[in-house]
Amino acid sequence: MDSFFKISERGSTVAQEIRGGVVTFFTMAYIIVLNPLILGFVKDGDGKFLGGGAAPNLAAIAAGTALVAGVMTLLMGVLANYPLALATGLGLNAFVAFSIATKMTWADAMGLVVLEGLVILVLVLTGFRTAVFHAVPAELKIAISVGIGLFIAMIGFVDAGFVRRTGVGPVPVQLGTNGFLNGWPTFVFVIGVIILVVLWVKQVKGAILISIIATTVIAIIVELAAKLGPQTPDGKNPTGWNLNTPSLPKKLFDVPHFDTLGQFNLLGSFERIGVVGAILLVFTLMLADFFDTMGTMTAIGAEAGLLDEDGTPPNTERILVVDSIAAAAGGLAGVSSNTSYIESASGVGEGAKTGLASVVTGLLFLASMVLAPLVNIIPSEAAVPALVLVGFLMMQQVREISWDDLEIAIPAFLTIVLMPFTYSITVGIGAGFVVYVLIKIVRGKASQLHPLMWVIAALFVLYFAIDPIKNLLT
Repeated sequence: MDSFFKISERGSTVAQEIRGGVVTFFTMAYIIVLNPLILGFVKDGDGKFLGGGAAPNLAAIAAGTALVAGVMTLLMGVLANYPLALATGLGLNAFVAFSIATKMTWADAMGLVVLEGLVILVLVLTGFRTAVFHAVPAELKIAISVGIGLFIAMIGFVDAGFVRRTGVGPVPVQLGTNGFLNGWPTFVFVIGVIILVVLWVKQVKGAILISIIATTVIAIIVELAAKLGPQTPDGKNPTGWNLNTPSLPKKLFDVPHFDTLGQFNLLGSFERIGVVGAILLVFTLMLADFFDTMGTMTAIGAEAGLLDEDGTPPNTERILVVDSIAAAAGGLAGVSSNTSYIESASGVGEGAKTGLASVVTGLLFLASMVLAPLVNIIPSEAAVPALVLVGFLMMQQVREISWDDLEIAIPAFLTIVLMPFTYSITVGIGAGFVVYVLIKIVRGKASQLHPLMWVIAALFVLYFAIDPIKNLLT
């Protein structure tokens, strides 16, 4: 095992890898609950829910989500030997549900997801996707890592209710509700952060895992005493739990159902909305997936100390191949495109440096198909303090950017700030790349640009203008 995963060579231990894999799973397990909530309540163009029924089938979507996440994360660990976990991509699933499925059948929409994954796989196998990665300047890769650090910290604060939308006025977000912290779930999150920080600065091994378990116990006690219940879609219980309501499970096992598997129609979308419309949707999915993974694997590699002098992770092509297969696999299983998860950084923060951590995470995803009642007792408020700490760890790389060099400083700044501000890794990367190319042109240094940077910048300009272009063509 040590030889296969290069555990000692990368300065890790089996115990670290197992802890890291478990922590990554806990910080990602919310997707088993959240993906069905995003996909399950949307009717397609024929008025049917995902799975073809007349009523939502959340259990089947949850089982399919866990299955694909487990298999693809195992594949990442074994084939690429990288501490990177995969699951249904947030943002991508919402785009599939609200912008694609409503115009066609769910099977047609999942067919587009399969096509997107196959196109990306071809780009990897022809070397194009890897070449693009090598064409990006090292300091822009650092900026991507820093931006992702701020982004996942933002995710942690929002998922815990520490930061919320105002809903009125010019200020988009605020502290808690009405500018004040209230609600026991948010205070459970604060307690979790305090526990984690204390353990971390005292260099306690397993600090992240210990904090998740301890905070979950506190959350269960709070729920038993206060009976808060979950937040409701109508906003009538804003101080309830965000996703999972912590409670002692009535049973440990449940039988999974896989009604969404194989529910795809590869070319059905071309008949429903035309060739041009279908191609534009595939392009939009592909571009978001393409660069999200590039940023994620760089950030994970930087945090784990696995990047070479050019900022490139080991086994880059294998990582990208597995990620591309995962995109198509999500469509084949009817649960939307799967992609690499930045939450993997929480496991790296616990010491993970090899694919063994991904194997552990993958096995836990597979186990969650029958252990769903046990997984569901961990509220997001107990898991996301890890994201805040990892955001701090990734932010430390900002010192490596040459802030006196405007040619890199301005694109790096835009890359960093736009990720959390727009809640999108892709937008941050795109803005940074386009402005980097623009500044080089303005300064008369266009000849210094790698040819692929021209292609990438042009694609991102097209990406940002995709709606008006789509309206014009259709």
